Amino acid sequence: MKYKRILLKLSGEALMGDRQYGIDPIRLAAYANEVKQITDAGVEVAVVIGGGNIFRGVSGASKGMDRVQGDHMGMLATVINGLALQSAFEDAEIPTRLQSAIQINEVSEPFIRRKAMRHLEKGRVVIFGGGTGNPYFTTDSAAVLRAIEIKADVILKGTRVDGIYTADPEKDAAATKFDFISFDDVLQKGLKVMDTTAFTLSQENKLPIIVFDMNKTGNLLKVVSGEAVGTKVNL
Repeated sequence: MKYKRILLKLSGEALMGDRQYGIDPIRLAAYANEVKQITDAGVEVAVVIGGGNIFRGVSGASKGMDRVQGDHMGMLATVINGLALQSAFEDAEIPTRLQSAIQINEVSEPFIRRKAMRHLEKGRVVIFGGGTGNPYFTTDSAAVLRAIEIKADVILKGTRVDGIYTADPEKDAAATKFDFISFDDVLQKGLKVMDTTAFTLSQENKLPIIVFDMNKTGNLLKVVSGEAVGTKVNL
């Protein structure tokens, strides 16, 4: 395996499958099978999941809700998704721990960096819920922050498209894909990979990002093995 320890970032919307909202058990099981392939190969895996399939703080704020309240609701949504992922992983016989930046001791451990790293060393998948624990920060920022804290080798951003394009490939048939691109080029071209805070934090800490299609069977294993899948963002 090219990477020993990874941080997998998934959007909440990814869990919807073909539904309009909520969680699709079939999609959960598929993701669990993908993760099992790499944990069986000895890769240490941490996961950050969004909450957009349940609630988005920004969306709530745009409709008149207090932004801080909305963001806290979004953080709780990520914990719900984390519990769903944990259940699916354990059904696939993957030992898993859920840690939350918001203390909910009845359903998750509090986030403790050294404890998270110990879990990883023991072969357990660690799911980080609750975002950063602070409003105004996205789960992209949480993913980069946690990846740096646990000393991950790379951030793997699983999406429904197979990389970074010159434009949205779902809207522009003429969009072309990048196999490799630098952090500076992403910023200069105004490409949407992560929010600016998360992306800059990754750049400053020299943490590469690979954007790939998580819904294609076997892609996660290919990426971790070092195959040219998706788009790699590096210095």
